Amino acid sequence: MTAFSNQDKQQLISKGIAAEKVVKQIETFKEGIPFVKLDKAAVVGEGILKFTEEDEHKLIEAFEAAKNSNSLLKFVPASGAASRMFKAFFSFLGKYNPQEEELDAYIKRTGDKDIEKFSEGLINFPFCEIIQKRINGKFNSKGEELFLFVNEMLSEQGLNYGFYPKGLLPFHNYGDYAATPFEEHLKEAALYATAGGEAKLHFTISEQHGEMFNAEFDAIKERVSTETNASYDISYSFQKAQTDTIAVTMDNELFREENGTLLFRPGGHGALIENLNEQDADIIFIKNIDNVVPSRNIDKVAASKEVLGGLLVRLQEKAFKYATQLEHKSSLDFDLMMEIKSFLEKDLNARFSDNFESYTIAQQIEILIDKINRPIRICGMVKNEGEPGGGPFWIKDTKGNISLQIIESAQIDASNVSQMNILKNATHFNPVDLVCGVKNFKGEKFNLINFVDVKQGFITDKTKDGKELKALELPGLWNGAMAFWNTIFVEVPLVTFNPVKTVNDLLKESHQVRK
Repeated sequence: MTAFSNQDKQQLISKGIAAEKVVKQIETFKEGIPFVKLDKAAVVGEGILKFTEEDEHKLIEAFEAAKNSNSLLKFVPASGAASRMFKAFFSFLGKYNPQEEELDAYIKRTGDKDIEKFSEGLINFPFCEIIQKRINGKFNSKGEELFLFVNEMLSEQGLNYGFYPKGLLPFHNYGDYAATPFEEHLKEAALYATAGGEAKLHFTISEQHGEMFNAEFDAIKERVSTETNASYDISYSFQKAQTDTIAVTMDNELFREENGTLLFRPGGHGALIENLNEQDADIIFIKNIDNVVPSRNIDKVAASKEVLGGLLVRLQEKAFKYATQLEHKSSLDFDLMMEIKSFLEKDLNARFSDNFESYTIAQQIEILIDKINRPIRICGMVKNEGEPGGGPFWIKDTKGNISLQIIESAQIDASNVSQMNILKNATHFNPVDLVCGVKNFKGEKFNLINFVDVKQGFITDKTKDGKELKALELPGLWNGAMAFWNTIFVEVPLVTFNPVKTVNDLLKESHQVRK
């Protein structure tokens, strides 16, 4: 049994974390988290829907007809720091001395492809002009210019982009101004997440960046409102301290800081299910902060979102009708029950036990009620072009239940040949492009915490002050945190997926503004 000192107990109270929760997390470390068992890859026709152009037009019409009678929200995880985008460039500043070596010689010696690509594309970065003005006349060689440029971009005395939240970096250069991902999300939301001329957006951010986001909105809101003919209701939240997870030693004992306090670590983006659970809207769009496009492609992206939204509206209409009929059991007959079961299987991808027909009618009704009264998520899927990350699969749990899930490669046993073969058969990729229905047929919000599969977390090896430790990541927001939702996958155009993981991604054609 884990023993907590009085100091530990006070620390737990201050963070709002129950001791029992920590004990369960330690048990998870000891037991380990099993790999998921892939049944097969979800592909078009078997787990992924693909619509014709005519189908898409009808779904857009369905969404447009319903949007003003529903409350809409765009939910954007935006707490990511930009430091990862510039990892190779911090390294460059530490390794390269332009006084001692030509830039070409450095690139040839180190094979630094990131710096080579950055140098060649310099004038195409949206922040190039502002940095060039700052360093103008201070260099005598190509190497000095690049070194000063990178230093100005990252240093605390310069633009300090390494400290910035990713959402507030300049991404797209429109000539008169450079738009941040934050601004592009506002423009995009105006096209599909507005009701009565107002777009509602919620950003999850780091507490230290709150003033920066407020200042950015104050600076751009007049321009964006004029451009989009929409007003904006912006809200923010922070990842909750009580979602932090305990760290343990490699022997699964409590890991302590030098001063004796317990070490807690952020639980990963899965912690944001708590933030999502606090939002009150009928239809919620979810999209990552760095996945944006310049204005020339925004209509295509918005149309894709409305297709997904229209599908949600259609499915909810049927699900709510059936849920009402299931509640009034007296109106049920065998044919209607089989109709509801068929809808759950074919439209909501629910799966039933082989023993279902052997249950009593009362038991069958309870199973149908349980399966239909769940949040619904419509997930866009793009064709896999080699990007790392999660994908769509049918998985089988320890009880033999099959469900449709977004699975990360880290959840799959890389030593299992048959599992890796299934992984190789995957044709699509999850771009974090979701439309969610989080209310039941009575208009009541589901408690989303009830639909999390706690067994889909991650145990990772880390270090602190030179000491090895084990950390626990909560089930990912669109992975295990939504495992028990009703899930539908839809193929969406590649134009909808334009993430910026490193600064060089801004050089891609999809992020260049054609003036």
